[in-house]
Amino acid sequence: MTTENNLSENEEKKNSTEVPQEETSENTASHDEIPHEEDAEHFEEQVSADITLPDALKEMENIINSANAGENFKTFNLLKEKASHYIHDEVEDKKHEYVEAGNAPENFSYEHPSQAKFSALINIFREKHDSFQKKLEEEQKKNLEHRQSIIERLKNLYTNSEPGTNLFKSIREIKEDWSKAGQVPKSEFRILNNNYFHHLNQFYQMLDLNKEFLEQEYSHNLEKRQHIIARAKELENEPVIQKALNELQYLHKLWKEEAEPVAEEFREKTWEEFKEISNKIHERKSELSAAIEAEQNTNLEKKNQIIAEIGKLSAPSETPNHNYWQNAIRKVEDLRSEFLKTGSVPRKLSNQNWNDFKTTLRGFNTHKNSYYKSLKGSQQTNLEDKLKLIQTAKDNVNNEDWDIAVPLFKKLQEDWKKVGHVPKSMTNKIWDEFRDACNAFFNNYREKSNASTDNWKENYKHKKDLLDELKTVTNEEGSIERIEAIKTAWNNIGKVPRDKISINTEFNKTLREKLKLNKINELELKEEGLSENQLTDKARKIKSQIADLEAEIVKLENNLAFFNKPSRENPLLRDTFNTIDEKKAHLETLRQNLHNIIAGES
Repeated sequence: MTTENNLSENEEKKNSTEVPQEETSENTASHDEIPHEEDAEHFEEQVSADITLPDALKEMENIINSANAGENFKTFNLLKEKASHYIHDEVEDKKHEYVEAGNAPENFSYEHPSQAKFSALINIFREKHDSFQKKLEEEQKKNLEHRQSIIERLKNLYTNSEPGTNLFKSIREIKEDWSKAGQVPKSEFRILNNNYFHHLNQFYQMLDLNKEFLEQEYSHNLEKRQHIIARAKELENEPVIQKALNELQYLHKLWKEEAEPVAEEFREKTWEEFKEISNKIHERKSELSAAIEAEQNTNLEKKNQIIAEIGKLSAPSETPNHNYWQNAIRKVEDLRSEFLKTGSVPRKLSNQNWNDFKTTLRGFNTHKNSYYKSLKGSQQTNLEDKLKLIQTAKDNVNNEDWDIAVPLFKKLQEDWKKVGHVPKSMTNKIWDEFRDACNAFFNNYREKSNASTDNWKENYKHKKDLLDELKTVTNEEGSIERIEAIKTAWNNIGKVPRDKISINTEFNKTLREKLKLNKINELELKEEGLSENQLTDKARKIKSQIADLEAEIVKLENNLAFFNKPSRENPLLRDTFNTIDEKKAHLETLRQNLHNIIAGES
C-alpha cells in the first residue's frame, strides 16, 4: 500500500504545486463570475417594497406560524421595517389632521389599529428567533465535531490506511459526507475549510503514486465536470435570469467540492469551457438590471400619475360640495391602495416619490377639512331651508286636492335631498318631523283612494259602454259628430281601477282607427271636459304639427320656384299645387283649434 511516507521529496513538491494552482485559479474566478448573496437580498427587498400594510402583517404572521420561523430573520425584518414605516406615516397623517383642525399638538393621542398586532408579532418572532439561534448553535457545534471527524478520516486515509482499503470508494464517501454536513459557526468555517482541502490535496499527492486509483478518481471527476458543463449550457437559455444566476452559483460549488481534480490534459480545457459559459450567463445579469430598471421607471410613471390625480382632486375646477368630497375621499382611498400596490421605483428617487405622495395626500386632507369647517356656517342656512320644507308639509298634510298635493309632497321630498347638511344635533329631530308629516299625508291619500274604488268601478262601466259605442261608428254622415260626443263624454269620466286601466289604451287605439276611417286628424276634434294638463298636452301637439306643416309647405313652394313660370295648368305641377292647398287648409284648421284652446273655448 502506498502512503504519504513513500512519496519522494520531489514528488511532494510537484503535487503540492499542481493541485493548489488549479484550485486557486478556478475558485477565484468562480467567485467573480457567480451572483453574490447581496443580489438575492436585493431582489427580496424589491419584492417587499411592493407590499401593503395588511399584507406585510399577514406575511409576518405566516412566518411566525411556520415550522422554521427563526430562519427567516432577514425577510421578517424587511417586513417589520415596511410595516413600521406605514404605521408611522399613518399616525403622522392623523396628527396632521388633528393639528389642522385647530387642536394643540401636545394633546394629540392616537393608537394605530394595527399597532397591537404588530407589536405582538415582533415579540413572538423574537422568542422564536432566540429559540432558533440556541438550537442552531447546538447543531453547528455538532456539525463542527462531525466535520472535524471527517477531516480525521481523510487524514487517516492517506497516512494510516490498511492494506486492501478501497481508496476510491473511501474518498467518495468522505467527500459525500462533507458535502452533506451542516453549517458550522462562521468563526470556525475558514480554518475548518482550509484544513479539509489541505488534507484533500495531501491525499491526491499520495494518490498520484497509485495510478489505478488516480485514473478512477480522474475519470469520475471528469464525468462530474461534464455534467456540470452540460447543465451550465442549459442555463444559457433559462428565461428567468435570477434563477440561472442562482443555480450557476450552486454549480461552481459542486465544481470545487466534487469535480476536482482531473487529468492534466482535461484540467484547463474543461475549466476554460465552464468559465466561458459562466461569463455568458453572468453577462445576462445586465439584462436583469435593465428589466428591473425599466419596470421601476414604469412604476415611477404610474405613481407620479396617481400623485397628479390626487392633486387634481384636491383642487377641483368648480366649487365642491359634500357629494364631491365624499366621492373624492373614496377615489383617493382607491388611488392610495393602487399606489401602495404598485412596485418599487428607482432607489435614488424612492424617498422623493414617497414624500411627494405623502405631501399631496396631506394637501388633499387639508382642503377637505377646510371645506367641512366652512360647512359649519352653511349648516345653519340648510337648517332654516329644511324647517321651511317641514312647515310646508305640515300646512298641506290635510290637503285632499290630490292632483296638486301629491306632486307637491313628492317635490318636497326631492328638495329635502338637495338641501345640504345641518348641525348633527338637529339631524334626527327635523328628519322625524318631516317624515311624520309626509307619512300622515300619504296615509290619508291611500285611505281616501281606497274609498273611491267603488266610484272607479262605476267609471269603468261607463267607459266600457262608450268604447262599445265607438266600435259601432262607421264613415257615414254624422260620424265625426258622434266621435266628438263620445270623446267628450269619455273625458268627463274619472279614473278606473288600476287592474282595468288597459281600457284607456284600447279606447285610444279604436279612436285612431275611426278617425282614419273618417279621414280626420285627432287634433281637429272638438272635445270638451279636458283637464288643464290634457289641454296643455293637446296644445303642445298642435304646435308641433303646425311647425311640421309650415316646413312642408315652404319646401313644396321652394320646389316650384325651380320651374320657369309655374302654373296650375302645367300637368306636372298640378298635384303639387293641390297638395299645398290641402296642407294650408289643414294648417288653418289647426291654428283655429290652437286659438280655441288658448282662448278657453275648447
